Amino acid sequence: MSKTEIDQLTAEFFGAFDNRAGQGADVARLRRLMLPQGVIVCTAPTFTVYSVEEFVEPRERLLNDGRLVGFSEWETSERTEIVGAVASRTGEYRKSGTLDGESYGGGGTKTFQFVRTPEGWRIAAFSWYDEA
Repeated sequence: MSKTEIDQLTAEFFGAFDNRAGQGADVARLRRLMLPQGVIVCTAPTFTVYSVEEFVEPRERLLNDGRLVGFSEWETSERTEIVGAVASRTGEYRKSGTLDGESYGGGGTKTFQFVRTPEGWRIAAFSWYDEA
């Protein structure tokens, strides 16, 4: 059951950025999917560490202000390891959309750390690396 729950949580994470078909992206749902004190790290192109709020706010604007449209990202492969109430997942992903009128896309690797809380599995941390 835990693997199924983590698969669903991960799919919901990626779905939070989807604004295809004119729908607004629901990046705010990350506040529910993550621990409030969660840590987010981008390793490339620029190493940056974010709190949940520091990560969510600019992405909400970008995905809902009309600059980045038709956007989605999705996992293309994954490896998940669960040990008791902790889990880790490493996955490759792709992304696609239109940014400022130009085609935008790419991919990379995301890693997640999950913990089982009294309310269910939550993301404690994630990091990513975008391919050049």
